[in-house]
Amino acid sequence: MEKRWNIKEKVVNQEVEALSEALNVSSFIAQLLVQRGIKTFEEAKSFFRPSLAELHDPFLMKDMDKAVGRVLLAIEKGEKILVFGDYDVDGTTAVSLMYSFLSTIHGKLEYYIPNRYTEGYGVSMKGIDYAVEHNFSLIIALDCGIKAIDKVQYAKEKGIDFIICDHHRPGSEIPNAVAVLDPKRSDCEYPYKELCGCGVGFKLVQAIAIKKDIPFNDLKQYFDLLAISIASDIVPITGENRIMAYFGLKLINTNPRRGIKQLLSIAGTKDKELTITGLVFTIGPRINAAGRMETGMNAVKLLVSGDDESAKEVGLFIEKENAQRKDFDRNITEEALAIIADNDEMVKAKTSVLYDKDWHKGVIGIVASRLIETYYRPTIVLTESNGKAAGSARSVSGFDVYEAIDKCSDLLTQFGGHKYAAGLTMPIENIPAFQEKFEEVVSASIAPELLVPEIKIDAEISFSEIKNGYSNELPKFYRVIKQFAPFGPQNMTPVFLTRNLKAKWVKVVGEVHLKFTAFEEDNPNNSFSCIAFGLGDFYEHLQSGKSYDLLYVLEENHWNGSTTLQLNVRDIKIIH
Repeated sequence: MEKRWNIKEKVVNQEVEALSEALNVSSFIAQLLVQRGIKTFEEAKSFFRPSLAELHDPFLMKDMDKAVGRVLLAIEKGEKILVFGDYDVDGTTAVSLMYSFLSTIHGKLEYYIPNRYTEGYGVSMKGIDYAVEHNFSLIIALDCGIKAIDKVQYAKEKGIDFIICDHHRPGSEIPNAVAVLDPKRSDCEYPYKELCGCGVGFKLVQAIAIKKDIPFNDLKQYFDLLAISIASDIVPITGENRIMAYFGLKLINTNPRRGIKQLLSIAGTKDKELTITGLVFTIGPRINAAGRMETGMNAVKLLVSGDDESAKEVGLFIEKENAQRKDFDRNITEEALAIIADNDEMVKAKTSVLYDKDWHKGVIGIVASRLIETYYRPTIVLTESNGKAAGSARSVSGFDVYEAIDKCSDLLTQFGGHKYAAGLTMPIENIPAFQEKFEEVVSASIAPELLVPEIKIDAEISFSEIKNGYSNELPKFYRVIKQFAPFGPQNMTPVFLTRNLKAKWVKVVGEVHLKFTAFEEDNPNNSFSCIAFGLGDFYEHLQSGKSYDLLYVLEENHWNGSTTLQLNVRDIKIIH
């Protein structure tokens, strides 16, 4: 698939030169930092040396004093507390964190994850009825609840108080709960707005610990859960998120909790150093699989497990569910691609809207994302659920799919979500009309360039600038770039462009991938080994000696006890 190359504007000003001098780094490194909003020595110090001391006071969050007061009252009076959370990674890690902490200071405690298929997303009536039936008087809702106006009121009428810890955008009305913790509240002055649901839950834990004189060191054991949630919920890796992810990764890579250790062992990655990307593709899908295939309660059971045997048993069960999830994902994706390929109108369309009553509801969001890898355009995958068509929407960079769905709302039963992902339901008989209207809305509003995937390029650089005199060991340039980690949204791994290269020792691996050595035409000694996943179509061009421009990120290659720098190729453009 052809991609747009978008090179960030080069920053040339006094800020770059001053930062270069203050840090004793090249102006090239200083430019990359300024592009990331890091302009002073102090900002750079915080960036390169994350410190837990820079976490904000939790009591700066609106309603935090009320939330802490209500939890402490429940503990004092011996009330039963129900820790409630969504069935995805953010929700289950948040519940695991809150439950693990509260169980150290309170005995009357349970956790509850709603069933995706019988209860749906967020606070459920069934969950509240469970609390009533089992004499709970306080529910702490994590990663959900900000729009549960009627359900919180229903609970209140039943004598149950709510504390909401959410990070989604509120509606025009805030639920009538004892406390609503959400940094995105318009009346909340908390300094950092991009916490995940697990992060908001941690701030409540931090505040309770302060009131009970529990040392902060006792809370460090929960940073592994925070890192997994931050990675999997695709929140910005900036500010508090970056600090918590940094220390969480350290914990996962040195002393992971039993449940995580089991997942790493099952996945065959227990001896590899995990990054944010590793969490997204290794831990996240396995935790998510529990809620997609059966119940997220299994994910919490794994993450709070207190013995190796129990953790192993649940871990193996979740791995089995993950394998089943992969099968559903692969099979449905193949079916969906075949549907599009067999229909000329769908191939040429600017949207994909597909329905099959037998597709598994738990994976249709993943399938929508997979389809975008082949047909890069706003995509909705629907299946039958409780007599209606239920679907997941995914978008392309720069296009607001939520807004497009909103313009088709007359055909829908309900919908919700945000710019790049949404969920919707409609009467099954409305699907053809919705397909037509959604195509019309998107066609009229999407810019043509948004239908071509974009790669953002941090800077153009030569191989000689990267090596800077280094031959075998890792260059200083790379060693500094490595300290930009953890990488993720708003702090992505730098993508570099080098022009006018040649290739040698080109070979195809795994049928669709390439391995080769890239070298500068005017200096063949300046070369790097390259791995190019999914770019096997360029074999003939490179093998024939054509010149090309290369997009790549820098990474380490560990082989036979030695470590070298290699280029992980993002794209290739043949010059001649």
